[in-house]
Amino acid sequence: MSMPHGNNYDYHRTTFDGERNERCGCCVRTMKWLPVLFIASVIGWSYYAFVIQLSFFTVTNIVQRILFLLFYHAVLVMFLWSYYQTVFTDIGRVPSRFLVPRAELDRIVRATNEVEQKEILETFAKELPVVTRTLNASVRFCDKCRLIKPDRAHHCSVCGVCVLKLDHHCPWVNNCINFTNYKYFILFLGYALVYCLYVACSTIPYMELLWTGKIDGRFHILFLFFVSIMFAISLVSLFGYHVYLVLLNRTTLESFRTPIFRYGGPDKNGFSLGKMNNFQEVFGDDWRLWFIPVYTSMGDGVVYPMRCYDEDAEALLSGEHHGNRSGTDNLHDFEAATFLNEYGNLMH
Repeated sequence: MSMPHGNNYDYHRTTFDGERNERCGCCVRTMKWLPVLFIASVIGWSYYAFVIQLSFFTVTNIVQRILFLLFYHAVLVMFLWSYYQTVFTDIGRVPSRFLVPRAELDRIVRATNEVEQKEILETFAKELPVVTRTLNASVRFCDKCRLIKPDRAHHCSVCGVCVLKLDHHCPWVNNCINFTNYKYFILFLGYALVYCLYVACSTIPYMELLWTGKIDGRFHILFLFFVSIMFAISLVSLFGYHVYLVLLNRTTLESFRTPIFRYGGPDKNGFSLGKMNNFQEVFGDDWRLWFIPVYTSMGDGVVYPMRCYDEDAEALLSGEHHGNRSGTDNLHDFEAATFLNEYGNLMH
């Protein structure tokens, strides 16, 4: 956009507007951290209520109290570690090779129709490992970031950038749940659920004593029971849903918006490689690190093996030819073979 010229341009007003927008931006960024601060304050309060109020007033046996607190702190450490990793892990950004050069952008702007724009993007995308398309079979292009979207990447309106394997933007962690922190997010949900259930179960004996009138009511412990139950109910459904998505190799966005492939069309299970392989894609192939919040995910977040193409390759390489196959099936085999050839060239 060109800068205004002449006497009508007020430099001081423009500077003031820029400073005001910057202040508003700082306020918005600060507000985004409020849900994280809320979670941190709930954890801090629950620690006080559980360790100080519950363990010292209801558990009188020293050995039981030590075991009681050891398990609690072990779960708490894993919970906080997973949460920290989910919040502060950088999002997966699209590599620079997907950026459309300025010359190509100018050609797209000067194009007289959508068909010509589509051809320009297709030509540029030939050198990129992308196989998903839009509803009109065009290359997925982000006009905000001015790049070709890699498979499973989407633009996050909150972060303002395209993110690799975007699942969703979570306000409770003030971050995108994506390729780089999806394992941490799953572990965070799992350990948070275990934490809430352990706290709730540990307060049940106290609730019995309170109900029978053997002890006076303590507000912190009473409130801790109901808060932990409330969070556990919310977490069990969310954790179960994301475990289901992991086993299907599907993101939340893909569960609502089926990915469309260059060959084969829409297919919700296009990225699925079998439950165990899908699990290992997120958690890695070393079982000793599956439940520890360290990075073990497989791949680079840009290129993904796809079930449908692997099946086509198997059929083609095994020499299974059926004389009664239609011309459409033969064309599909030819297109699959062409894709595998192009995909192999990109990988080597």
